Amino acid sequence: MKTRAQQVATALGLLGVLGTGTAIAQTCTAAIPAGTCTASTSTTLTTGTLLGLTLSGTATALTAPTTAAYDAGFVADNGPTTTVKANRSWTLRIAAGAATWTATNTQPGVAARANKPAADLQWSTAAGGPFAGATVAGATAATGSATATTTRSFYLRTLYDWTLDTPGTYALVLVFTLTAP
Repeated sequence: MKTRAQQVATALGLLGVLGTGTAIAQTCTAAIPAGTCTASTSTTLTTGTLLGLTLSGTATALTAPTTAAYDAGFVADNGPTTTVKANRSWTLRIAAGAATWTATNTQPGVAARANKPAADLQWSTAAGGPFAGATVAGATAATGSATATTTRSFYLRTLYDWTLDTPGTYALVLVFTLTAP
């Protein structure tokens, strides 16, 4: 049987062994008054991909067609403006939310065109075009590198045909998607 002094010595020895395995802090001492002491540590940081997309609005009201618009075959409108923030290269895509516009009847006895194709809404990033029809598959609208702020204005043209586009209310969702390639 161990004496009390042996038990205390054993316990202190165990504490010493355990303490040396977990003590990883640095210490240093310097002579007073002129000594110096230096200790260092390392730091690490992991930064992930950061992407931000802002649309200037949640809805774009398109101009109702006139006789002149039907004759011209389209009406031009300003679309939304996008703002991109990214800490790496990025791609902005635009797509139609459905293959056809949603049509709602507005006049008794006249059916709104239920099969108006999404491509009847054309888009461009330049006021003068070229314009491309909206599709469900989508298309690349813009690309860029890391940026604090890049804005892109979109311009829209809605196509009209005297023989196909009947009175009604029409709606089509445009989906903007920002990705890091």
